[in-house]
Amino acid sequence: KKASRKNVPNFKLTGDLSSAVCRKRGLLAKDVQRTLEFIIEVPSPKSAVSPKVPFTITPETLENIKKASRKNVPNFKLTGDLSSAVCSIEDPFTGNVVLESSDAIIKSVELQLVRVETCGCADGYAKEATEIQNIQIADGDICRGLEIPIYMVFPRLFTCSTVAAKTFKIEFEVNLVVMLDDGHLITENFPIKLVRGGIATK
Repeated sequence: KKASRKNVPNFKLTGDLSSAVCRKRGLLAKDVQRTLEFIIEVPSPKSAVSPKVPFTITPETLENIKKASRKNVPNFKLTGDLSSAVCSIEDPFTGNVVLESSDAIIKSVELQLVRVETCGCADGYAKEATEIQNIQIADGDICRGLEIPIYMVFPRLFTCSTVAAKTFKIEFEVNLVVMLDDGHLITENFPIKLVRGGIATK
């Protein structure tokens, strides 16, 4: 019996294709061949307006840290906001971060883009997170109170629209990582949703 695809959804994943052209030549010459990679995109309607995501990071807001170890973390305060938690792949990821205060010397500030893939069935699920991009947005002991812009272009070959199905999910997260001179790492995680097509403006 032929399977029905009536209720099977279509997912807009990476449209990465390649084309090969070969020209045959005479017996005494090698054939000429060229392979060209290209990307196909289907226009999508604009997504609804997504508000800014403000954040404040202090030792008290850090997660996955033991209470006994929290006292060893130097005092600091980071504030800022992300332009949106719903992002178009065609547009850059933007926002800003401000180091309000810090007892420790800052070594660098980095932005990590992570792809989280989940698949499985009723017996259980497997989840794997992969860092697909890392950019440095500040170097050295930055000035207190200085607004640092966040600007990251999504890598087209390693990203797709966020997908959530019954047996698998493809999601994305952004980590803001502040490296201190004494070796401590301050990390804040922001789940984001990627879509194709622009984001509506107010």
